[in-house]
Amino acid sequence: MKYDSVIIGAGLSGLAAGIRLAQFGKRVLVVEKHSIIGGLNSFYSRFGRKIDVGLHAITNFVRKGISKSPLSKLLRQLRIPYDLLCLCEQNLSKIILNDKTAKFSNDFALLETEIARLFPQSIDAFRNLVAKIKTFNPFTEDSTQNISTRAVLSSLLNNQELEDMLLLPTLYYGSARENDVTWGQFVILFRSIFLEGFARPFEGIRRILTLLLQKFQEFGGEKRLRCEVQRIETQNGKVAGVVLSDGNFIECKNVLSTIGYPETVKLYDKENFKTTPKGQLSFCEAIAIFDQQPQELGWNDTIIFFEKKPQFLYKKSSDEIETSSGVICLPNNFHYGDGQAMGEGILRVTALANYEKWKALSDSTYRAMKKNCFEQLIEQAVKILGDKCLEFNTWKNNLLDRDFFTPLTIERFTGRVNGAIYGSPKKIYDGVLPIKNLFLCGTDQGFLGIIGSMLSGISIVNRHLLLEKIE
Repeated sequence: MKYDSVIIGAGLSGLAAGIRLAQFGKRVLVVEKHSIIGGLNSFYSRFGRKIDVGLHAITNFVRKGISKSPLSKLLRQLRIPYDLLCLCEQNLSKIILNDKTAKFSNDFALLETEIARLFPQSIDAFRNLVAKIKTFNPFTEDSTQNISTRAVLSSLLNNQELEDMLLLPTLYYGSARENDVTWGQFVILFRSIFLEGFARPFEGIRRILTLLLQKFQEFGGEKRLRCEVQRIETQNGKVAGVVLSDGNFIECKNVLSTIGYPETVKLYDKENFKTTPKGQLSFCEAIAIFDQQPQELGWNDTIIFFEKKPQFLYKKSSDEIETSSGVICLPNNFHYGDGQAMGEGILRVTALANYEKWKALSDSTYRAMKKNCFEQLIEQAVKILGDKCLEFNTWKNNLLDRDFFTPLTIERFTGRVNGAIYGSPKKIYDGVLPIKNLFLCGTDQGFLGIIGSMLSGISIVNRHLLLEKIE
């Protein structure tokens, strides 16, 4: 049985690529090693609850009718009506840098007002930066160059605090590099977070995944779950097909891999894999479920990016976790409307971690460390949020449920080397790998976020496969 395309990974980019190919009559097979779709942005069931993994918020939000945006482009390409996403906007989010707090929402004017209040001497420089961001095209060849955002911001702003404040959300939401991000990727992230905004479907990532899968199958796409690719077969430097974990060979004209740059290289060249740049940044996340709405505790913000030290350092933690910096997410705090409200309160806290430290722990120490780190992160979040109703210990004793992810959890369920969610620091912007008819899309192709991931799959298909450039 021969396919036009085999797509490795049933995540957002893989499903979007599959839809696009199937729309044009291509025979497409998506293979996924796990039992559910979603990849880095999926969900799981725990005691009857559906809990998102990966998704804090969907960035790139724009309201219906705005045609020139990544979201509207995505929906046109996939032929999905805007209303089916059921996107609900954020309440209000914050950036906390030491003793300074800046509020922002889906109205960019609020952030501009906050910057003027906190950094009056730098507001003109900030406005010049925004003008530069609005006119820069991050999808030109210039964006592939190793331009340091730190260097650009330093020259434009000449204000370390303001620089750190702008980097706090952007690095946490997409950078695979320590303490920096390429200028092109910063522009994408800044636009998606600040110039566009945050939203979330009431059902979370399940709403998006259900729409993608329905559309993929509607156009005739095929999927196989619990089906891992063991090897990409080549012949004369060209893709011949893939070998699955059960030993079966699937012949195809081309392969699109969504599993990451080094992870893909390992499937066809294990020697080259050893020297392929691998991500070093991973995270832990604490998830607390409780029987009160966040608003009842005075917690009204949607997402908080925080750094409690004088300077923001985005790097692999020296300990199992770094509690001084991270992201607090309250999924309850979106404008769901129509009487929709989550029955339970959810608090998620994400922090930088150290893969090697977690890997070195024995099983018993690992379980104890998870419990300890969970409490550290929740305590830090409660200090930042402010507990108007309960002392932390009382709140902790009334938890309905808890869970905790480590870099090893990420590695186990995504296959990412070192549990690096944002993949390799080296991005393959054109998606082309050394093997003919083998292409890369997803995180390591350089597109970022939920919307960016799907656009990555679409862009690679449009650029390389629908024009019949393959040999």
